[in-house]
Amino acid sequence: KALQQLATKLNITQWKVNSSSCPPGQGLSATHGSSISIVDCNCTFNNNTICHVTKIELKSFNLQGELPVEFANLPYLRMLDLTRNYLNGNIPRAWATLPLVTLSLLGNLVTGTIPKEIGDIRTLEDLNFQDNRMEGPIPKELGNLINLKRILLGGNDYTGVLPDSLGNLKNLIDFRIDGASFSGKIPEFIGNWTKLERLDMQGTSMEGPIPSTISLLTNLRELRITDLRASNISFPDLRDLNKLTDLVLRNCSITGRIPQYIGQSLTNIKNLDLSFNRLKGPVRDNLGSLRQLNFMYLTSNSLTGPVSQWLSVSKENIDISYNNFTGSSQSNNCQANYLKKIAIYSSPEDKSIDWCLKKDLPCTTKSSQYELFINCGGPKSSLHGKQYKQDTRGMGPSEFFSNEKWACSTTGDFLGDEKAGYRKTSTTGKPDDIYSSARLAPFSLRYYGRCLIQGSYTVKLHFAEIVLTADPTNNTRGWGKRIFDIYIQGDRVLSDFNIAEEAGGIGKGIEKEYKANVTGNTLEIHLYWSGKGTAALPVVGVYGPLISAISVTP
Repeated sequence: KALQQLATKLNITQWKVNSSSCPPGQGLSATHGSSISIVDCNCTFNNNTICHVTKIELKSFNLQGELPVEFANLPYLRMLDLTRNYLNGNIPRAWATLPLVTLSLLGNLVTGTIPKEIGDIRTLEDLNFQDNRMEGPIPKELGNLINLKRILLGGNDYTGVLPDSLGNLKNLIDFRIDGASFSGKIPEFIGNWTKLERLDMQGTSMEGPIPSTISLLTNLRELRITDLRASNISFPDLRDLNKLTDLVLRNCSITGRIPQYIGQSLTNIKNLDLSFNRLKGPVRDNLGSLRQLNFMYLTSNSLTGPVSQWLSVSKENIDISYNNFTGSSQSNNCQANYLKKIAIYSSPEDKSIDWCLKKDLPCTTKSSQYELFINCGGPKSSLHGKQYKQDTRGMGPSEFFSNEKWACSTTGDFLGDEKAGYRKTSTTGKPDDIYSSARLAPFSLRYYGRCLIQGSYTVKLHFAEIVLTADPTNNTRGWGKRIFDIYIQGDRVLSDFNIAEEAGGIGKGIEKEYKANVTGNTLEIHLYWSGKGTAALPVVGVYGPLISAISVTP
């Protein structure tokens, strides 16, 4: 009866519910592409004569409507997974009566706050509310879930500080709050989570410093903290975290030198991101001993000294752009193998080095350009009588491309989908429409107008969200949220830009216009992802800045 109620309320036409459905799951379990329906039962009750539903998975089933309270009528339900649907409303408080071990609402349209009654489900081990539209503070009652191993809350609009009671969750293995607007300092109690293997705190509104108790998390394999509100903080002591494979401390106002223990006691690192900090000193050779390294981002710091030879010959994706190196490089090219090194010399000793290695990105010929049109990520196109240049190069995690009139730089790898492309094409738009293609990047995307005549310019940036899918319950917004910042000539001109929200829907074009002064010869447009928005809709790895076209005119 309970299954029939759920089938009716959620309009699950694929379920064929009858008195014999439960034992073998007949008529209830099916897989069609990414859509998954699994219903498991335990039929050992009353001498194997009574069955009770213990597991329901309904993933990517296009379910709509409010979260059904009727799940509470299944008193033996241990797993409820409604990942990637369009369910809305608040989480029913009656669910707190269930003996759930797993509760996942990943990628829905759930609103409201987390009911404090969730803290009564003492059996919970896996709690996933990532990428919804929930808000409010985290109830202190979640600290009662002492069996909890995994909690994912990112991609929501939660506010307030993390309650001290979360320090009781000593069995945690995985804690993620990326993109949620939590405030206050990173709490000292994270040191209680000594079993933790993954800690993600990207793009929150939290403050530094990183507490010293982080040194107690010796089982950590993945650590990501970005975009902290801080003035100057010291590099945390991570020397005993020798299981680390992913270390991301981006835009945290970290000062001082890169610790020598990275590459000495920390030898298993595959992905290292220390970009957009205030790090000084040389890039020591100990980083070159990271034999498993795939990606290293040191861009936008104040690193000095010569560019080590191992950097120039590395086969890995490395970005050391925007630093203050001295001496000469093993290569005077803008890009050597997979090493990107834009604007790395403030006063180069070797005057023959390429233009892009110099701090002000000077023009190598007489400036003669006064306008620029680029169809980002797409072929040649036209708009209002202007011809937009094609931009169809693949690009990658640490890549730079330039010609006589403009250049492009991409930085970052898409977490969860390292094979994701850096340009996208819409299947619905016309091929020559500037809004039918786009250039994107994980966290940093820059375009440069080269050899421009000095003066004032009008910069028009064209955007259309062609990667996220629409919310079928409201076609004026996306299912997920892409949020990023826009900088022109180093000044932030727009924060927390959401293309679909401002354009009024998926696939709709929107234009942003700004004034810019070119006092040298180069115009820089920088799009930066500060860790906000969703990251797993419609699939994992969809986030970061995106742009359709650029026009620059006097």
